[in-house]
Amino acid sequence: MTVRAELQAITDRIRERSRPTREAYLARVEEAISKGPHRAVLSCGNLAHGFAACAPGDQAALAGATVPNLGIITAYNDMLSAHQPYEHYPELIREAAREVGAVAQVAAGVPAMCDGVTQGQPGMELSLFSRDVIALSAAVGLSHNMFDAAVFLGICDKIVPGLMIAALTFGHLPAVFIPAGPMTSGLPNDEKAKVRQLYAEGKVGRDALLEAESKSYHGPGTCTFYGTANSNQMMMEMMGLHIPGSSFINPNTPLRTALTREAAKRAIAITTQGNEFTPIGRMIDERSIVNAVVGLNATGGSTNHTIHLIAIAAAAGISLTWQDIEEISDLVPLLARVYPNGLADVNHFHAAGGLGFLIRELLDAGLLHEDVSTVWGPGLRNYAVEARLSEDGNVIRIPAPEQSGNEKVLVPVSRAFQPTGGLRLLTGNLGNAIIKVSAVKPQHRIIEAPAMVFHTQEELQQAFKEGRMNRDVVAVVRYQGPKANGMPELHKLTPALGVLQDRGYRVALVTDGRMSGASGKVPAAIHVTPEALDGGPIAKIRDGDIVRVDAGTGRLEVLVDEQEFARREVEPVDLSFRQHGMGRELFAAFRRIAGRADEGASIFERV
Repeated sequence: MTVRAELQAITDRIRERSRPTREAYLARVEEAISKGPHRAVLSCGNLAHGFAACAPGDQAALAGATVPNLGIITAYNDMLSAHQPYEHYPELIREAAREVGAVAQVAAGVPAMCDGVTQGQPGMELSLFSRDVIALSAAVGLSHNMFDAAVFLGICDKIVPGLMIAALTFGHLPAVFIPAGPMTSGLPNDEKAKVRQLYAEGKVGRDALLEAESKSYHGPGTCTFYGTANSNQMMMEMMGLHIPGSSFINPNTPLRTALTREAAKRAIAITTQGNEFTPIGRMIDERSIVNAVVGLNATGGSTNHTIHLIAIAAAAGISLTWQDIEEISDLVPLLARVYPNGLADVNHFHAAGGLGFLIRELLDAGLLHEDVSTVWGPGLRNYAVEARLSEDGNVIRIPAPEQSGNEKVLVPVSRAFQPTGGLRLLTGNLGNAIIKVSAVKPQHRIIEAPAMVFHTQEELQQAFKEGRMNRDVVAVVRYQGPKANGMPELHKLTPALGVLQDRGYRVALVTDGRMSGASGKVPAAIHVTPEALDGGPIAKIRDGDIVRVDAGTGRLEVLVDEQEFARREVEPVDLSFRQHGMGRELFAAFRRIAGRADEGASIFERV
């Protein structure tokens, strides 16, 4: 199926805009490739240090330049449920490598923080910057120049984007991303959300809340709601960086183990030592990035990727904008209902047909670029499959089911839940922002109400507890951008705002901070750019100003006389309390140089 003309036009525009930086990037990749097997340029002393701790057989293999060496970048720690299964992956990968005459070494461990633990806490202000720390950490590991390819073990929010930035920076190497899968289903996400709201209203105690949370997050694997972590996995498959059908297989199962071993062998097969050399810098192009944006919209994925995808694309010399993302959203129908824009979790989505079904539907509708390179070979049609375990313990793949197993969760394009993906760009006299409306009912998509201005989440929660927010209100939570405090997610606001909406008030949130794929039924204009600390108009809003959030026309405005608003001076705000504690003092340099949200909120220079 030929890609639709409208999607091709957006891709062409991105390609033309990116031409100078993309050509410069590819020139650097080709230069690195031309230098040949990288261990060959190391001195004997360099090389001896590089394999000193290896098993004798691996030492002998690495002494030459003809045996592929696979670098493992791992985000393992046993505090994160999603990353705990990675503990034994290096040994699996080493064994698989030896079976095909190769060697594998852990090149680096990278940090992996859990936003679920730090949500609403000071540590959350390190979260976004952890993405760039992960990229730096992975780069240190790969800089040893010992490797012919790399595999990346990471799943959650900032971790996969950070690993992607690093992988693309080392674009001369093939790269395969290996997931660990979601935890099995626990307490349904909508029931958990109800308990959170009851707790916010003071109707249940902490014991009941902790019991509900523990039943929801109950074992190894990724959290089962469709937030940034599971959006990451979808995108890696859409971009051809996973082996087909591997994203949502539960941890600690025979199929998961078989997929891990197969991924390691595939990474070795696509090195220069084989016949299918596929360096990631060549493989990921403008079409791959567009496919990721399509997947994001078709599944109602995380708004965090309106930041991360821009940073990822930039690492490959590709210039992606919020306008591109919105225009793709207007073309792509919503085909999945996974919490928070539905009641199902990712296990239900996978059981209904999952990514194989979704990819086939989008390909057949001309809404994905099929003619892309992937780690599995040419063409995205290879991913319209379901992975299973054969009787001999190997992975087999069958075509994705022709029909959804549950049309409350996953539907064909012909019966889409809504005609667009639900990500909108808002513009107006308050700057630019992103709003996700796939989980927002139509009657709540246009809000015009007086502003209540807050500088912390705690201020808003206190106002809610005191009953001062029991009215139509646009909650403005500012000084939450990258330069102010690292742009934390603000999910502690969700229960209170949800309660107000359930009480019949017209409610919206406007913030230069983040929400994510877990943002839900309350309309939220997020990532407001320029941020307050960077001179953004959001800093001039005062209590009582009428603010309009209009997801229909794509407007974000304060309804104040233009000349009066221009004359307003920004009142000084003391942010010193956010600069110390829980490591925040170490990130002062990051805050100073952080880019705008619509440019990826990165500390790195755009290539």
